[in-house]
Amino acid sequence: MYKNSKQLSIDHTIFAWSNQKGLDPIHVEKAKGVYLYDEKGKKYIDFSSQLMNVNVGHGREEVTEAVRKQMENLSYVCPPFTTDSRGRLGKKLAEITPNNLNKTFFTLGGAESNENAIILARLYSNKHKIITHYRSYHGATIGTITAGGDPRKNEVDSQQVPNCVHVENPYYYRCPWYSSSPEECGERAITNLEKTILYEGPKNIAAILMEGESGSSGCIKYPPLYLKKVETLCKKYDILLIIDEVMSGFCRTGKWFGYEHHDIKPDIISIAKGITSGYIPLGGIIVSDEIVNTFNDKALPLGLTYSSHSVACAAALAVIDIYEKENLIENTVKIGKYTDELMDKLIEQHPSIGDWRNTGMLGCLELVKNRKTKEPMAPFNADPSEMKIMNKVTAKLRELGMFTYSKWNFIFVAPPLIAKKEEIEEGIEIISKAISIADEFCY
Repeated sequence: MYKNSKQLSIDHTIFAWSNQKGLDPIHVEKAKGVYLYDEKGKKYIDFSSQLMNVNVGHGREEVTEAVRKQMENLSYVCPPFTTDSRGRLGKKLAEITPNNLNKTFFTLGGAESNENAIILARLYSNKHKIITHYRSYHGATIGTITAGGDPRKNEVDSQQVPNCVHVENPYYYRCPWYSSSPEECGERAITNLEKTILYEGPKNIAAILMEGESGSSGCIKYPPLYLKKVETLCKKYDILLIIDEVMSGFCRTGKWFGYEHHDIKPDIISIAKGITSGYIPLGGIIVSDEIVNTFNDKALPLGLTYSSHSVACAAALAVIDIYEKENLIENTVKIGKYTDELMDKLIEQHPSIGDWRNTGMLGCLELVKNRKTKEPMAPFNADPSEMKIMNKVTAKLRELGMFTYSKWNFIFVAPPLIAKKEEIEEGIEIISKAISIADEFCY
């Protein structure tokens, strides 16, 4: 480690979503498998794959070697050129998506993917409105932060882009319509969505943008047939369906993509994160032939300096090869079920667990003070004064050697897809000790 390199980072770099004073970040020296190691050698189990992106685990030499080989031959050419890695990756993505999605426009991350998906939907449809969920996150560019419902956007509220319309999620645990079952919650959400379409005018709505499976908003489970009925509304009113697979894609939910749980065919799929497992920045939008073909005889006005970067594409090919060779879809299903079993036991032990929601290995604990009233340990969009309990819980997680993403009263459980049963047991034991703190505040 360079002398004082942690302090250099604090002094000379800007930290996302944080106060810039009083920070004490973990200084990571190395990472391997499902573990991080700081400058003092302390080991942390990575229980959220960083930001739900390091799907194949840390330190995979196959990816390092693929990047090295690519850079020996070619590091960068601008997007009008073709490269071997670009072509091979485009073909591979066409093979693992519906047969009407055969071309990908590559970006550098999830926000850029969703931003370009919105632009393309508006260009193709000659309509302007985008409908999304309130409890959603699609990125932090000015377009995507507006499209998402995450309240972090409220700080830049005056600069939001126009024509993004939000609807309630079918969030059964806290159903806005006080439904008696997930199915009823889903039906009422669909009714609300269709009314919103009619209020806003179907001739004005370019696309509905939804996650393949909910992620950082709390892993809110879609009720049965919900996304299927969203697709039906899209067809009924001639609206494009954009599915954001940035977090739920690439085996994370036990399928290549989250939407596959719902028997739908999107018009545009946004991807990033797991495509390279975070080793190199890369994203993209996989687009239907119908949309792409309208630009056969006119210019497509999308472009990025690093689109189709040859090194990023090579890294993606190596990562996808790992998914296939190591049968990580199957492992995700198996380990996800085992995690559910352990969580059932944890719920019996800890009154602070209000709900556990999980698809494959994309899971979230919701902590409450009272299971009957569902009063949260920290409310939606909590300010610092309302985070005292959860701050104690997350501090304990760190003390016990865990990094995982947490937000308000949510603790996320989304370890690398290579995780073994004993590593899940280790992580759940740490979580159990930490949320014992929250138990003390239950009534």
